[in-house]
Amino acid sequence: MVARLTDLLGIDVPLVLGPFGGLSSVELTAAVSAGGGLGSFGLYGYAPDRIVETIERLRAATDRPVAVNLWWPRGDEVSPPEVDLAPIMDAMEPLFRAAGAPRPDPPAAFLPPIADQLDAVFAARPDALSVVYGIPDAATVARARRHGIRLIGTATSVAEAVALEQAGVDAVVATGMEAAGHRVSFLRDAADSLVGTFALVPQVADAVSVPVIAAGGIADRRGVAAALALGADGVQVGTAFLRTRQSAATAAHRAALAAAADTDTVLTRAMSGRLARGIPNRAVREIEDADAIAPFPAQNWLTGIFRAAAAAAGDGELLSLWAGQASGLARLDDATEVLAELRAGLPSPSAGVSA
Repeated sequence: MVARLTDLLGIDVPLVLGPFGGLSSVELTAAVSAGGGLGSFGLYGYAPDRIVETIERLRAATDRPVAVNLWWPRGDEVSPPEVDLAPIMDAMEPLFRAAGAPRPDPPAAFLPPIADQLDAVFAARPDALSVVYGIPDAATVARARRHGIRLIGTATSVAEAVALEQAGVDAVVATGMEAAGHRVSFLRDAADSLVGTFALVPQVADAVSVPVIAAGGIADRRGVAAALALGADGVQVGTAFLRTRQSAATAAHRAALAAAADTDTVLTRAMSGRLARGIPNRAVREIEDADAIAPFPAQNWLTGIFRAAAAAAGDGELLSLWAGQASGLARLDDATEVLAELRAGLPSPSAGVSA
């Protein structure tokens, strides 16, 4: 089973780092790849030049396979002229003041065009490209094939996994509702696609023929062993690595993860306009109480103004504290130690189950 994924990606162990949009670091990505897994780097919002520079830095940091991640457009994204942000900014004024951030002027665009991002990725040629929130079109699948880049899709339901396989992806991440960060559903609303990892993974494994990567609620050797028993070919781990000092999470974010219990996360649209799992704080509570939520990606851009200032000041009450329901199992602060713990859940070669 696991050999299908390791052979596909050219890695030693079927362990994948979750791509953190805004919280990825070259150091953590390289550490996971150097340790035999697939290090991943989230490119959300990156302009083409920054994408090329980032992949070049990853190449300089490790000679092992690396993946990068892009958000596929769902078609419901708004642009600056389409939304009146003044009422939302009025409601967020206390948060801007608390962070010491000026009230922003709307940009020309909230996000770079996906076509430009894809051009940069294919020019820089990572080993793998993962996408969330949609199905890569035929042209992108063909380009990935020509460049020898493995394409990984992300599903929150069986129907999404089947659609991704039919589109031609090389592997599917089956991500359960326990996972940290955004619920990346695209066929139905995220609130209507909240399937847990334990239920999702075996059904996806039964429905598709490509390798399946389990994600959501996996933070130690027990989660790895359980995912493989459910039919997964490998696992993707986010929160346990986000907790480590090699990630780009702030000290306040890592401290919140260290203190979180199983019931300490919520699903909220407050910070980005899309449903995501994290630890509630002042920003989440005040935005939800005021119903000050603009459509995506306007909301993500707006909160990003005070989040950047809060990160510099070390104020965890104004950050997006993305966290999964297994945060209480994220006890290690070094990426190599997390890898060693996860590897302990893999079958030994002598067991004869990795073929």
